[in-house]
Amino acid sequence: MSRNFMTWLVYGLIGLAVIGFTASLFTDTIGLLKNLFIAVLTGALIFALVYFLFMRKRTTNELKKYRKAVKQSKQKYKTNQHITPISKTTKATKPIQKIKTKHKERKDIPHLRVIEGNNNKKRKNRASL
Repeated sequence: MSRNFMTWLVYGLIGLAVIGFTASLFTDTIGLLKNLFIAVLTGALIFALVYFLFMRKRTTNELKKYRKAVKQSKQKYKTNQHITPISKTTKATKPIQKIKTKHKERKDIPHLRVIEGNNNKKRKNRASL
């Protein structure tokens, strides 16, 4: 029942705000516009203060990490982009050959490691302890 009451209370406040806005619009338009401008300016000022004091410092560190990761990824997956263009005379006489890139196959990947364990041991029943 309190939820129904709160819903009606919110609708009532919104209705009163609309009535006050329209009354102010017809009676004192310049004052209404001035108050709206001051409210928007105050909100923008508060947002700017919060952003520059708290949020900007946090995102800068994350952005640096992101840019570093992008740079590393580009270096890892770099392709040979400096291929000289084929002239028109060689194009007509010779077929185009694809450039094959050699991929190194690594047997040990540095960021993965095997953890060996003894699977033959009987596990203890922790509920009975």
